[in-house]
Amino acid sequence: MRALLSIDYTNDFVATDGALTTGADGQRIESELVAVTQSFVEKGDFVVFAIDCHDAEDVYHPENKLFPPHNLAGTAGRELYGSLAALYEEHKDSRNVYWIDKRHYSAFSGTDLDVRLRERGITEIHLTGVCTDICVLHTAVDAYNLGYRIVIHEKAVASFDPIGHDWALRHFSGSLGAEIIR
Repeated sequence: MRALLSIDYTNDFVATDGALTTGADGQRIESELVAVTQSFVEKGDFVVFAIDCHDAEDVYHPENKLFPPHNLAGTAGRELYGSLAALYEEHKDSRNVYWIDKRHYSAFSGTDLDVRLRERGITEIHLTGVCTDICVLHTAVDAYNLGYRIVIHEKAVASFDPIGHDWALRHFSGSLGAEIIR
């Protein structure tokens, strides 16, 4: 069984004026990311939207020292970007579509994601979204450590750091044994 994890494809990470945007690189993957998501939804596979949720007043969160405020709860910056938003709205009430608020880079850290995947018998996870070398990477490492088979959709991941993006793609296959779909 397989699942798709759609990671942080929000206005703050993708829109031109986003608080921590991947800009054109993130926008370029929209059609592929949406097509992959649509395919999983149509096949009845489990689709998880794992989305950063931050509080600007949280002085203890380490990201607040590393990055400008982003994906703040209740803001437009945290909404899904582009046509992915409409796809989510159309299917959000499906039993196979699930939204996770996450505080950390990894979609597994502090969430019930592993439980949700295991109760469905899922052994293979497909990853899309941003940033390749941050949230996608940390999610992939946790998935590897939990024993999941990992598939990365190369044309559906992006970063604001091209060197980090390329390094992460090599790391996925070379160190995590991930399949890279080109």
